[in-house]
Amino acid sequence: MSEHTVDRIVAHAYPWDVLGDPHFVQRALDLGVREVALAASYHSTRAATPLHPQHKVVDAHHAALYRPVRGDAWDGLAIAAPTASWGGSEDAFGDAAALLVAAGIKVHAWIVLSHSTIIGQANPGATVVNAFGDRYPYALAPGHPDIVAYARTLASEAIRGVDVYGVSVEAAGQLGIAHVGPHEKTDGAYPGIGDTLMSISCTPRELSAWAEHGVDSDKIVAKLRDGIDALSAGTLEPSSTIEDVLDGVEADAVLTVRHADADRLRGAVLAAVRTESPDVRVTLHGHPDPWKTGPSPALTSTAASDVDAVLVSAWPGTAETVSVVQRTRALVGENTAVGAYVSVLPPKKLDDTGAHVAATVAAGANELHLYHLGLVNKPQLNALGSVIADYS
Repeated sequence: MSEHTVDRIVAHAYPWDVLGDPHFVQRALDLGVREVALAASYHSTRAATPLHPQHKVVDAHHAALYRPVRGDAWDGLAIAAPTASWGGSEDAFGDAAALLVAAGIKVHAWIVLSHSTIIGQANPGATVVNAFGDRYPYALAPGHPDIVAYARTLASEAIRGVDVYGVSVEAAGQLGIAHVGPHEKTDGAYPGIGDTLMSISCTPRELSAWAEHGVDSDKIVAKLRDGIDALSAGTLEPSSTIEDVLDGVEADAVLTVRHADADRLRGAVLAAVRTESPDVRVTLHGHPDPWKTGPSPALTSTAASDVDAVLVSAWPGTAETVSVVQRTRALVGENTAVGAYVSVLPPKKLDDTGAHVAATVAAGANELHLYHLGLVNKPQLNALGSVIADYS
């Protein structure tokens, strides 16, 4: 595998971008798009649709499954997926996928697992909680049995009866403090090590699991609280590491439990997906930092061997995002594809897009995942087309 070869280009879209726009499919084909990651389940968002003829903004005000929610699938589960009216049809993902497939475009079902405020608010005991007892309602606890059952069913129902070439699995692990929420007022409050400390989930289930690894769970919580307060007081530097707060055994226990939760969640989801579609191609959103939380959470030791590709966010055109691609390639080896998730949306300058994409490819990305066919205006769409032309 050459570090300068791109084997696959996948563009992202929402169902409402496709439905109701008679020109969407042809625009994509003219651009050179041959594969689309289409949202089958997604978190809340307020999405611009500059090129859509019927609407210019879609208010997707809660997370939803963009398929019919069948009672037979969800009956007996503590948590069921909500559906939505704004997708474009009752079966928005299925209908949009059918239009793309009919045009010869391969569809990847883009499935977001552990990110849902509407579910978290209704089921607070199944959400992430920090060392001070603050709950993050948008962050569903990946190790909670009800969340595993929800995610497994969500994934299966997302692709049931749809001609999908692949799945793109986002948030297959824990979300943390960082969140683009309504009028977010936490940015910069807990910099550097603060993100790690504020993202360690301290539910009773996790404290019990830590104790099984021979550590004092209450002592860990106390150390986390002290570390967060020290950061806020200015006596702990943002550049500090987790080892400045927890000892090695304590840190290993926390990380081992978190990664085991991610492995169980991913295992259940992929088993369900492959039951529905045995030959489906699996892309996993991930990150090489073992402490990373969020929609692209830390890659566990077995994650890469479970999937066909790992997708890492390289939206900002910075050396740091190029480094993330390089570190991911080193972590997963040569047998798993690495995708660079790149965007032409602000604050990215369109003139800088080509150089940044080239840098990610040189760093080891052999797939490009382009964000986003529905959110862009014409100049931004042209910039996506230039990327496709350069690597097709």
